[in-house]
Amino acid sequence: MSQGVNASEVATLEAPSTPVANPEHGLPENFGEGLLGKLLFWIAVAFSTFQIVTSFGIPLDRPLFANITLMYLIGAAFVAWAGWLVFLRMKGRDVISGALALVALAVAFGLIIKFPGGLPSQVVRAIHVGFLSLVAGAMLANHKARSPVTLALGWIIGLAGFAIGMYHWGLYEELLIRSGELTQLDMIVGIAAIAILFYLVWRVMGPALPIVAGIFLAYCLFGNYLPAPFDHRGYSLEQVIEHMSFGTEGLYATPTLVSATYIFLFILFGAFLERAGMIQLFTDVAMGLFGSAKGGPAKVAVFSSALMGTISGSGVANVVSTGQFTIPLMKRFGYRSEFAGGVEATASMGGQIMPPVMGAVAFIMAETIDVPYVEIVKAAIIPAILYYMSAFLAVHLEAGKSGLRGLAKSELPSAARALKEKWHLILPLAVLVYLLFSGYTPLFAGSIGLALTVVLILAGSFALGILNQTVRILFWVGLGLIAGAFLWVGVTLVLALVAILIVLSLFVRGGPGTLEACRDALADGARQALPVGLACAVVGIVIGTMTLTGIGTIFGNWVVSIGRDSLIASLVLTMFVSLILGMGIPTIPNYIITSSLAAPALLTLDVPLIVSHMFVFYFGIMADLTPPVALAAFAAAPIAKASGFRIGFAALRIALPGFVIPYMAVYDPALMMQPVDGLSGAAYWANVAYMVVKAGLAVVLWGAASVGYLSVRMPWWERIAAAVAAAFLVLALPITDEIGFALTVLVLGVHFWRSRRSAAPAVNR
Repeated sequence: MSQGVNASEVATLEAPSTPVANPEHGLPENFGEGLLGKLLFWIAVAFSTFQIVTSFGIPLDRPLFANITLMYLIGAAFVAWAGWLVFLRMKGRDVISGALALVALAVAFGLIIKFPGGLPSQVVRAIHVGFLSLVAGAMLANHKARSPVTLALGWIIGLAGFAIGMYHWGLYEELLIRSGELTQLDMIVGIAAIAILFYLVWRVMGPALPIVAGIFLAYCLFGNYLPAPFDHRGYSLEQVIEHMSFGTEGLYATPTLVSATYIFLFILFGAFLERAGMIQLFTDVAMGLFGSAKGGPAKVAVFSSALMGTISGSGVANVVSTGQFTIPLMKRFGYRSEFAGGVEATASMGGQIMPPVMGAVAFIMAETIDVPYVEIVKAAIIPAILYYMSAFLAVHLEAGKSGLRGLAKSELPSAARALKEKWHLILPLAVLVYLLFSGYTPLFAGSIGLALTVVLILAGSFALGILNQTVRILFWVGLGLIAGAFLWVGVTLVLALVAILIVLSLFVRGGPGTLEACRDALADGARQALPVGLACAVVGIVIGTMTLTGIGTIFGNWVVSIGRDSLIASLVLTMFVSLILGMGIPTIPNYIITSSLAAPALLTLDVPLIVSHMFVFYFGIMADLTPPVALAAFAAAPIAKASGFRIGFAALRIALPGFVIPYMAVYDPALMMQPVDGLSGAAYWANVAYMVVKAGLAVVLWGAASVGYLSVRMPWWERIAAAVAAAFLVLALPITDEIGFALTVLVLGVHFWRSRRSAAPAVNR
């Protein structure tokens, strides 16, 4: 394909004419119009503010000087704000938006100050779910209500959900004292909490998760009527409601705690980075590095999605955001529609295993199995690289098979120039990774990363107003020194620096616009957190069922009984269970459900703890690529203008080499950098290197067998031989490695011999 084309024009030419729906959540991209839209916007800002204060552990009641606390200063600011609004209203100005902001933020801070020393964990979880319910119900009402009645109903449901959170906030001590003895009002509140969350998750994310959670809930109530071994002793409605709606085993279990702390913080981190221009930086770097290569547009999709995965919490959202550009670009340069959609779906879902965020599952996993977060990240690094290597290889081979070329270099942005202009955007991510690997908690690392991002955004607008280059350099150096002191001085310095920059931004050119961008990022972070947070609450029903009835142990014993005779059979069974349970369910609840059922069984079969959880997590993600549900594939369908089923099968073929990686890690945990008995020091790292080489060869062979091309087209017998060689490399049985390497040499030798023979006549001609 020789004609030149501008990349931005391609995206405009092929972009879908109608807005692309995100099947992972049914939420729109804004908060609605009119007064209710403004109200909801400021509720979302207040929600994010509440989460920042509670996650950072900002000491509102600690004296700063002369017994003056931060809460006194905030209260004085609210009084001054109210006075300013009164003054503006007397001048005839419209103050509705300002009044809504004042009330929403005052409520958020009012919720925090009731408990000296900070809110109890149970209250934070309940208020978090209450805010989620309010924002979700109101947003659905603002956008999907067809009459005033349904509009009012949506807001009533949202407010009822928030009132349930307030119930836990107001009666915390009383509920604690009479734990296990529910009143009639407690029963009503508990049943309402479950019903509201089921309804909202159904509306926001579809029926899959509520149906799964509903089955588990029904098992609690009626499982005693089932035949052995699936029966249990029986539980009353009061016992089930007390377990699910109060305490920390059901709706407010560990996933909700993690959602209210780590996950929300990292979603805000990503929202601020997006506002700062990180997505554009990723796209420009990917285009500059790979746009001109063979099959360049598809390689851009893979690389940019891998970069997006470092900050994104949702693979499906990644499809919708980066796919708007990459899918039309791939189509324009000759890739089939279903293959283009499949590439984007595969690459985007891989972001869920890409450290450091990993779709926020890393935080859940660390809390669930009680290991340091850095150990989860360390285990994911090599599989993530191999996964993207397999996707990159697939598009490279498909390009070679179809004779597809890249874009002209003159039409591409410069990766070096993009990094030179926006290098500072990488700093928060680099600091985040450094802190995580230095042993700091994810909460602290995320807090510092978010604070640094906000500081860079605010300081950027101020620095633009400094005309003297020397002064500008001194400003950045001084700011860097102050930011470096975050680790030692703590949150007080962060707050002081942000407050100073906010005040300065009011008086410099572009400053007010920057403040608006930060405000919008707060609201957008709350909106993006809805699907994840609601799912974490509802999936608590599954966890509650496990702890109440012991059904997880029953399933685990069944898998273990199979594994005694054949570990590979047990792994295949677990894989299919993970794929089935993961269909139509987002990453976090997907992992929680599959790990609760399957991971303990693998652990009993002597699969290492982290490897067993990574195994089910990996295949739970693959469910989003696997028809018939294939959320990521159906997200790409309207952009690619192709069948979601065809895109799903194309994605499955592209990702097929990646399916072998978890199996190899089970047989040799060194692939996930886990300890190996009898190996340490240089011998251990030599084993890791050996496993990486072996896995890399297996990925290449699977990829070639799947596409049917390496340097030339492969006949059917050569594809089968390549797949067999890869299979032997996966297994860790006596002499399987030797057979695998021998077959690899044979397959590659025959293939390249055929390649040279086919090339010779062309040269002679």
